[in-house]
Amino acid sequence: MQRFLVERRIRDVHERLVRARQELAVLNEQYAVVADAAEDARLRSLVSETPLATHEYSEVKRHADAMARAKDALVSTVADLERRRDELLQRVGVPPS
Repeated sequence: MQRFLVERRIRDVHERLVRARQELAVLNEQYAVVADAAEDARLRSLVSETPLATHEYSEVKRHADAMARAKDALVSTVADLERRRDELLQRVGVPPS
């Protein structure tokens, strides 16, 4: 593959990696808030023992679980992009960072 094509792919992967890392940072902050809310709802559910509190906890927990799955998927995406970037860098003879 020609060097300029590899360099263009490196730039593309780098841009995607930067965006994915930014999204992950935001998602981590959002997840921390939702996880705290889920823990609070769990405690309220245990203390009050009402169906409404249990339902509220279930709803918040479902959101927290969905965010955790999204976070895991994004972590996987970042790892894949880093691996791809390193492979491309090796093609042009630059040691990966």
